[in-house]
Amino acid sequence: MARPDKAAAVEELAELFRGANAAVLTEYRGLTVAQLKTLRRSLSGNASYAVVKNTLTAIAAKEAGIEGLDADLKGPSAIAFITGDPVEAAKGLRDFAKANPQLIIKSGVLEGKPLSAEEITKLADLESREVLLAKTAGAVKASIAKAAYVFAAAPSKAVRTIDALREKQASAEAAA
Repeated sequence: MARPDKAAAVEELAELFRGANAAVLTEYRGLTVAQLKTLRRSLSGNASYAVVKNTLTAIAAKEAGIEGLDADLKGPSAIAFITGDPVEAAKGLRDFAKANPQLIIKSGVLEGKPLSAEEITKLADLESREVLLAKTAGAVKASIAKAAYVFAAAPSKAVRTIDALREKQASAEAAA
């Protein structure tokens, strides 16, 4: 029978998995407490970063319906539970890993689908949600402006043609 403290830890981890829209599994071997504190602070807006026990995490992931983390639950593990923008959190982890090579991104989960370390890096290379929305809005605005120009072009061309005919007729009458 499971000890109450372990059962509580499993339940807490399962709730974190359920509440997060993404999770990134990392190995933190060699990082100091100060470096971990810096990482937590950098992720604070989008994610919480917690050192976890592998066996309890595997049980909690199964309870939460998360698959794909079991193979990487070896060695000292920590998970970033992402509740905000996954791209921003992935960028934060990638940038921290570049500055501190001891942090190794192992794998992750995004909306229930397993991600490899390479896929997490690709996610980090995406532009933020706000930038993508701004680009989309700009493209839509440009399309609307182009459509307005096309719709206005035909009547304006007709008006110019009629004016040219009037001028031609006026000059022909003046010459006659």
